[in-house]
Amino acid sequence: MTTPSTPPLDPSLANGDEAVPAMSEEPTPPPPSRRSAVLSAAGLATSILIAVLTVLPSPFAIGGPGPTFDTLGVDADGAPLVEIQGAPTYDASGELRLTTVSVSRGGSNMFTMGSVLAGYFSPHRYVVPEEYVFGDPDQEDLVDEQAQQDWITSQESATVSALEELGVAVPASIRVAGVQDDSNALGKLEADDVLVAIDGTEIDTYKQMSDAVNAHDPGDMIDVTVLRGTEELTESFAMLDSGDGTAVMGIWIDPTFDIPIDVTVQIDKVGGPSAGMMFSLGIMDKLTELDELDGENVAGTGTIDADGDVGPIGGIQFKMEGALNAGANYFLAPIENCDDVRGHVPQGLSVFSVDNLDDAYAAVESIGAGTTSELPTC
Repeated sequence: MTTPSTPPLDPSLANGDEAVPAMSEEPTPPPPSRRSAVLSAAGLATSILIAVLTVLPSPFAIGGPGPTFDTLGVDADGAPLVEIQGAPTYDASGELRLTTVSVSRGGSNMFTMGSVLAGYFSPHRYVVPEEYVFGDPDQEDLVDEQAQQDWITSQESATVSALEELGVAVPASIRVAGVQDDSNALGKLEADDVLVAIDGTEIDTYKQMSDAVNAHDPGDMIDVTVLRGTEELTESFAMLDSGDGTAVMGIWIDPTFDIPIDVTVQIDKVGGPSAGMMFSLGIMDKLTELDELDGENVAGTGTIDADGDVGPIGGIQFKMEGALNAGANYFLAPIENCDDVRGHVPQGLSVFSVDNLDDAYAAVESIGAGTTSELPTC
């Protein structure tokens, strides 16, 4: 066992005097300057602000690039994401990816005002009040229900337009759902009328109706034959201008399709109509023996009507970024989104504009063949 050694005594204490600590006078510190006080107050305020931003819930929605889904691929269990029954299908070597925007909301996620500010200044995010995306909080269920209905409707329209593009007629019963207040058909056509002919030509498919309407200019007279109960009657009225120079009848319609194949989509947690065009392309690729892509990875977005018209969508800047993150080299964008595309194309991604399904399918074939120099861009 050892004990700590005792330090030697100071020789000056040899006579038993007590040790007295040495004393030194230190100058009194000067009072803080006004600048120091201001800096201290600013530092305290900043600390408080940071603390508040860290814990204060935010009523905003933050969006950014979302996941992509290969319409020609399979899920984690090996099941096709887009499955077709009722017709022979063929394998493809490439990818056709639908793109999404991922949106988080302060009402259901505990992000804070700090997250909102970070998102606001980030080129990879957008920040808007919750109601801009999700509507009135009291109508949240209705908004979600509408998004899911749009998702389902887009799949039906995609199937019809894909089959029609491949030359397979899809019979349809086209019912009048309502007449616009400014339509010249007001008082002539009624809800539940069933369209049977336009300008004397029988209408059996949605595309036939669309082609007959598109043959007119605004102001032209159109003859519409409908079945009202058991009575068949023909009404004539002038076409309206849709606002972009195309002619419309000014009625709402509700088509019922007799689709000869069954298409099942195994993708959850996605809503809205913006995947329609990519669904159509995926269906067309599966139904044709030709390997259109030849191994290429193509992504895109756009709504689709049953007659093959491609419509604009929101958040295309983030969808292009998500496509690049997923390994896509090419992106198909609705021509009406070109203003949003310009200046936002990620490096390494080639973007081509499309106006309808025929354009989109031709673009896919050109990409697979390596002949993209003539494809239109934004």
